[in-house]
This record gives sequence, C-alpha cells and structure tokens, in this order.
Amino acid sequence: MRSVQRVLVTGAGGRIGRMLREHLPREGRELLLTDVVPVDAPGAQVLDVTDLRAVVAACAGVDAVVHLGGTPADVGWDEVVQTNVQGTYCVFEAARRAGVPRVVYASSNHAVGFRANAPELPDDVPMRPDTFYGVGKVVGEALGSLYHDRHGLDVVCLRIGTCYPEPPDFRSLSTWLSPGDAARLVDASLTAPHPGFRIVWGISRNTRRVWSLAGGAALGYHPQDDAEAYAYTVPPVEPVVEKAGREFVGRFSSL
Repeated sequence: MRSVQRVLVTGAGGRIGRMLREHLPREGRELLLTDVVPVDAPGAQVLDVTDLRAVVAACAGVDAVVHLGGTPADVGWDEVVQTNVQGTYCVFEAARRAGVPRVVYASSNHAVGFRANAPELPDDVPMRPDTFYGVGKVVGEALGSLYHDRHGLDVVCLRIGTCYPEPPDFRSLSTWLSPGDAARLVDASLTAPHPGFRIVWGISRNTRRVWSLAGGAALGYHPQDDAEAYAYTVPPVEPVVEKAGREFVGRFSSL
C-alpha cells in the first residue's frame, strides 16, 4: 500500500476530531474534514454518515477513512441504530464502493465494558458491551471484520479509553488517551503496512494501565504520555470505590 495522502475524517467537529485536526496533519497528508454540523476549518464539509450516496461521493479519491462520526454517548436504542450502526455501515460500504483500501474505526472500551479487568488485558478480548452505545460499537467492529474478510479492506478498530486533554477522574489515570497519543495511534493505524483486521486499545503509556499495549506496538504505535503526571490534580477516592471502579473495563458496568 502506498503512503496515505488523502484521509477523510468523519465526526471532525467532535472532541477527538478536534484533537486530530491539531495533531494528525503532517507533510504530504491532506485531511478532508466532515461532520453532520458545520466545522470551523478550511475546506470542511457537512456530511451525514447515514446518507450512503453522500458518503460514497466524499470517499472519491481518498486513501483512507478515519470514522469518528456518531452519537458519542449512551442514548436510546433507536438513535444508536440510526446514527452509530447505520452510519458505520454506510462508511464501510462507501469505502468498498469507492475503492478506499483502509478504514480506521473509532470503537470504544464500552464494547467490552462488562469484561473483568486483568493485567495486560488483550486488545481483542471478545465483546461484552455495557450499554446500547457499546452494542453499537460491537456492531461496528463486526462490520469491520466482515468488510475485511469479504472485501479485503484493511480495518483497524480502536477501543478508545478516556480521551480528553487531561485525565478527568480517578479511573482515567489508567484509561487515559492523550491528544498527542490519539494522533500517534491514528497515524500508526494509517501507515502500518497491511494491518488486515485489527482491534487495538486506545490508551497512553499510563503507569496505572491494565490494558495491553501490544496490539498498538505491532502497528508501530508508541505512546509517549502518562496520566500519572496529572495524578495530583485528580481527587482521591476511597479504596473500596477505587476497587469497584477498576473491576470492569467500562465505567457504566461499575454503576
């Protein structure tokens, strides 16, 4: 595969999209930014990912798609199906029709939220969603698997942890993905030769992490940031609360 040059980004107006707009560009790479609402950036386009015809047109001449678009929270089932499931199907199908060879899909730790945490928990641990949102991400991963096996697309699914400028709470000291590392992870997913179908944890090199970094390393992802640098800013919690919060992968599964 030749080096990625033109990258279509869906959901570019969201939190992670804004991070990637700042950190992902590099010489020789063109980001085609899209969102369902206007994005305040040069050349950005309004695109509804549930409109298959529009997504096919947006994919013309593109080397890869980074699919961030979708509802970012646990909402009602109908909205998850319409936006996250149907929208993700349209992205994969549009990539196939337009001849785009690679899709990087923003999955979530909530696809496996009811999995018990364990040291070096594998990237591709089988699904165990903790919300309707997590179910939608499971379907997205399954679509990625199908489009790789049946149509030959390279698909990298990123099970993103807690992606904010700084760790917002105690749990995120282990699950944080920094803006810089988010861009490094996506960059590795775009440039790794022939990744096939992969599922990779989206976390930084956190001192308190329990999820494995092996899958990312195999792609060439080498995180540089550690949530421990912010530990003093995060309010402490009672040991029993800390233990309960770390029992499962997902936040909602400990409620």
